[in-house]
Amino acid sequence: MIPVAFDYQRPTSVDEALALLEEHGDEAKLLAGGHSLLPMMKLRLAYPSVVVDVGRLSDLSYVDDSGDQLAIGALTRHRDVEIHPLVAEHAPLLAAATGHVGDPQVRHRGTLGGALAHADAAGDHPSALLALGGSVVVRSAQGGERVIEADDLFTGFLESSLEPTEMIIEIRIPKHTGQGWNFQKFNRRAQDWAIVGVSAQRVDGGARVALVNMHPTPIRAVAVEEALADGADAATAAELAGDGMEPSADLNAGVDYRTHLARVLTRRALQAAGID
Repeated sequence: MIPVAFDYQRPTSVDEALALLEEHGDEAKLLAGGHSLLPMMKLRLAYPSVVVDVGRLSDLSYVDDSGDQLAIGALTRHRDVEIHPLVAEHAPLLAAATGHVGDPQVRHRGTLGGALAHADAAGDHPSALLALGGSVVVRSAQGGERVIEADDLFTGFLESSLEPTEMIIEIRIPKHTGQGWNFQKFNRRAQDWAIVGVSAQRVDGGARVALVNMHPTPIRAVAVEEALADGADAATAAELAGDGMEPSADLNAGVDYRTHLARVLTRRALQAAGID
């Protein structure tokens, strides 16, 4: 389909972009890599009257060491996250998940902030952010900056706690240097969305586990985490991966099959991460 007609704006600074969001409110959408927004516009699932192209704001593309965490600019391309030595050393789960996103063309254009703002439960990055215990810094023209923890970011199907006038400017990832981790993804083809995926990260002797495409929102497998904290082994805890989930049925998989995959992949992820 052809998108509904819209006005196109290309701001030259973050402040200018925020001013446009303030002016147009929920009639405006930010465009970075375009791999989430443009397909939705073509399907008329999104029909903004104003598209604000922030893809060339290079000052929001960086990976910095900020003491006990990494600071990653919202417009950092997936490929730059995937191969960055700081990410590989301190948050290898994020690097691994990023390497599973789409194909090389997508990874060279898509941005980390855009992937998180899209809030797709089938996306790889939200699960990694949840498992790593990360957060996002958002900014608006009138409200200044605020930090949203990963657990509070995803609120519904393709919905987040960002206000229409807010923009993600930075992602913060606690360092997990030398800690066990693993990312599992089951799909039909390498570039496809996950039928089911799992991010597992050892944290302070425990574990954080998040699932891909097992619920309307990106979600942590709380039942698995609690079982591990109570002393269960990986295989036993993984059997609880479907608890509290509402997986969908589609042409790729039914509910029972997705639940089975979640259990299998969670067990593999936990064992590979040394969480047993």
